[in-house]
Amino acid sequence: MEPSSCKTKLRSTNIMDLELDALVHCASFLNLQDLSNMAMACKFFKRAAYSDSIWNRWFREQWPQVSSSSAITSGVRAAYLSRHTAVQQFKFVDPRAFQYYSSAKPCSHILLDKDDMFLAQGSEVQKINTKFDTFQRSTFQSGSSQSVSGDMLTLSDHNARITCMRLFSLNETSLFRSEAQNKDKFLVTSSCDHSIRLWWKGCCQRCLRGHNGPVTTLSDKLLGDCSDKVLASGGEDGTVRLWSLTSSGKRGQRALRTTFHGHEKPISLLSVAGHKTSLLVSISKDAKVRVWDTTLSSAGRSASCVGMTSVLGSPVGLKCHESLFYIAAGSAVTAIDLRTMRKVFTAAIHQPKLYSFEMLPSKSFVCTGGNGKVMVWDIRKSQEKPEPMAELDGHVGRVSLLHIDPYKIVSGGPEDFYVKVWETDTGVQTNSLECCFSDESGSGIGCSAMAVDGSRMVTASCGAEPGSACFMDFSSATQPIASKEDSISSKFWESELHSGYFND
Repeated sequence: MEPSSCKTKLRSTNIMDLELDALVHCASFLNLQDLSNMAMACKFFKRAAYSDSIWNRWFREQWPQVSSSSAITSGVRAAYLSRHTAVQQFKFVDPRAFQYYSSAKPCSHILLDKDDMFLAQGSEVQKINTKFDTFQRSTFQSGSSQSVSGDMLTLSDHNARITCMRLFSLNETSLFRSEAQNKDKFLVTSSCDHSIRLWWKGCCQRCLRGHNGPVTTLSDKLLGDCSDKVLASGGEDGTVRLWSLTSSGKRGQRALRTTFHGHEKPISLLSVAGHKTSLLVSISKDAKVRVWDTTLSSAGRSASCVGMTSVLGSPVGLKCHESLFYIAAGSAVTAIDLRTMRKVFTAAIHQPKLYSFEMLPSKSFVCTGGNGKVMVWDIRKSQEKPEPMAELDGHVGRVSLLHIDPYKIVSGGPEDFYVKVWETDTGVQTNSLECCFSDESGSGIGCSAMAVDGSRMVTASCGAEPGSACFMDFSSATQPIASKEDSISSKFWESELHSGYFND
């Protein structure tokens, strides 16, 4: 038996006993999100997470062409965050860019996904890989897919105009699960040929038929839980249809889960509720709104409609967030409670007419496009007669294209040769970019479609040069826009701007 005198009491050790250098070494293996979480834990962890050695590595990996020492003014972390913000706000004059020319048909829809962009032109979708390391500006000509080594692919199974495109994660469904990677997405298109097609790996994997006319729109998200995801579509026949997305290989009518009747006009927009993924909101061209509970579809068609209302004007946009949905129609954006179907407040009034609408729920911002300008609204301060926080002027004609994220607002339209970029929090204009590369004045050239994803943007031209699309990536840009004392700023309320309201 071991003598008690030989027993030693081991002292417990925890991470706080590590020296700072050792903790910094451990922190260097974390990703940015985990590093941010570590910094919020305590002052000792924050000191380690803010170490220059960690942020030097992140700077070099993110922008190897830029020296971090040349950007340091108050620490490497501050330099990294400053450059990241500038890249997200397009504050450079030398993005990596190319222009793509195709048929004379203008692009009606654009999507960006990782290194791929999808352009809908008439009945075709052009899938183009945007990752190139050896050029600053190059051109693709229509019909040259064989000569670009597989960097362009034409998806041409539809035989009529494409009306809507969506990208969904394969992780959300059981489609092709055995072959799919964790972050793979599949493309869904609807068309005037009465069909919906699911694309993956450059091929049409499914064709869904059932609408008695053109399919006008698709839901912005998939319905249901992880084990049973459902796609919703709306048609010119006034019906909303649900389609099963399983790995069973069902096609056509056999994949049709149910059909909802109730609308008298073509369906314009569909959106899935934010607080309950079984609820679907639909609005038709006559501005009649229906809310459907897709879990009740087996109980009968009439039981599935759980709410009805209507708004004034032609519908422009529909967004669901938490238990509310926001409808942009006519000259107003109206917030309606899904649980009671009652109007909660008017989020925006953009006279005389709205042409576009977007939301940034994280900041409670609503963005509207009208004739010649964009307005930004704070839905937390909306009253019966809401006033805009910002008026972003300078456009020619109607602003029908909008994007908003925490860093920037991007706006454009079919009558304006330029796409404009504004800081979300201050309304200061950071850039003005041509819809397409041109040596001429650009007269008669506008923007027919646009997609923005982080530091990248694609714009498609209409008018004098239909069928042209311009891709720009600011992530590796090195030449900042020269600062100007007379830089264009918006009509933000002075009291809020000086009080630091937007930094909260």
